[in-house]
Amino acid sequence: MALDSTIIATAVPSVVSDLGGFAQFPWLFSIYLLTQAVTVPLYGKFADIFGRKPVMFFGIAVFLLGSVLCGVAWNMPALIAFRALQGIGAGAVQPMSITMVGDLYSVEERARVQGYVASVWGVSAVIGPTLGGLFSEYLSWRWIFFINLPLGAVAAWMLARRFKEKITRSSHTIDYLGAALLTVGSSLIILGLLEGGVAWAWASAPSLLIFGAGLLLIVVFVLVERRASEPILPLWVFRRRVLVGGNLVGLSVGALMIGLTSYVPTFTEGVLGTGALVAGFALAALTIGWPLAATLSGRIYMRIGFRDTALIGAGVVLAGAVMCALLGRNAQVWQVAAACFVVGAGLGLSSSPTMVAIQSVVGWDRRGVVTATNMFSRSIGSAVGAALLGAISNATLADRFTHPPAALAGKLPSSLDATSLVLGAQGPGAQSATATFVRGALYDASHNVFLTVLAIAVLSIGAFLLMPRRTEQLTFD
Repeated sequence: MALDSTIIATAVPSVVSDLGGFAQFPWLFSIYLLTQAVTVPLYGKFADIFGRKPVMFFGIAVFLLGSVLCGVAWNMPALIAFRALQGIGAGAVQPMSITMVGDLYSVEERARVQGYVASVWGVSAVIGPTLGGLFSEYLSWRWIFFINLPLGAVAAWMLARRFKEKITRSSHTIDYLGAALLTVGSSLIILGLLEGGVAWAWASAPSLLIFGAGLLLIVVFVLVERRASEPILPLWVFRRRVLVGGNLVGLSVGALMIGLTSYVPTFTEGVLGTGALVAGFALAALTIGWPLAATLSGRIYMRIGFRDTALIGAGVVLAGAVMCALLGRNAQVWQVAAACFVVGAGLGLSSSPTMVAIQSVVGWDRRGVVTATNMFSRSIGSAVGAALLGAISNATLADRFTHPPAALAGKLPSSLDATSLVLGAQGPGAQSATATFVRGALYDASHNVFLTVLAIAVLSIGAFLLMPRRTEQLTFD
């Protein structure tokens, strides 16, 4: 799953060339995020009822089925639909892997092991784009999905042989109504956030209708959960200070990650003029710093506590965000990579202790729910961050292209698609007056995004302060 989330980025041009549907290709990413986000809380509840192992097997099976169908997709709508199926499987794999770490290892060991798990994402961030480019150029883009089959088979085999769990069977009531309300309501809100300002205007009738319906269903969901005997997303996760703080941290981490992963490559390629591979390596510094710091955090929080360790990490994130905001038009690629590495190290120091803290205050029967809720919060943070930062970037570009220098009036492309503008500024015309202006506009847009990331980093400190200095096992009536 980690490889799949990075490998498709460099293959998009080949996919569009083969299947068509250039205007639809953003859905390859957004539909995956959408279905993954809304299914995470459901899997968390099912894991606490049926155990982690069957849920993990189900997630792997659905993900691999989606991969096969993506590999044989005959047009863009079919590929989008099969990516949605992949997201449904991914919604089980990611939170279950983190929950299983909480089951298998002690508090002292969890940060180190989660660092190993996070390192998988770091390696994937480096080799994923490279493999995507190799498959697209020398084989076929379809192999970016088929490669999941042997990897998934090995994962399932290892899970079957190595992971043992004891489950106390008892009668349970599945909250199907709550699950449906949460899924549809969250889907509508995330859909509105992802497509608002892109497919339709923010204040348009479709946007208002989607947000209104989504919010109404969420309100009904809350009312239903208050009466449900076994709610799919129990409201007590929003009443306990350590859990509320942890979920707010998840929101901020999601927004920070989407901001950097979306705009660092754009800045590096469009403003600094590097190639896609170099831009990918600059961003990979983020996912390299994360597991290294996460592994180190275990030693630190056993001495000074979860919250203080996370606060140190928040300070490091803030320093990295300042470095991003200070990047100039003539910055060096190593400076971009250094800023990403610092942010990644800060996230490793802050998010890992937060996850261990929320897992440590509940027993086995509630650990899946609190872990899934935190992952759900991170996905929502990514969706909100994508909408907010995208709106800022587009507004900046629109303003710059509306007021060009007199010499360029009528010579600029009408589209505000940042990717198209970056590609248009490469090649023989890269030093033209139009290309120079486009780079300047793209720098202004990226700079405003980095300033917003800095603001998010400042606000996230409040979420860390909300967490108690000392954590104790929660009691429930």
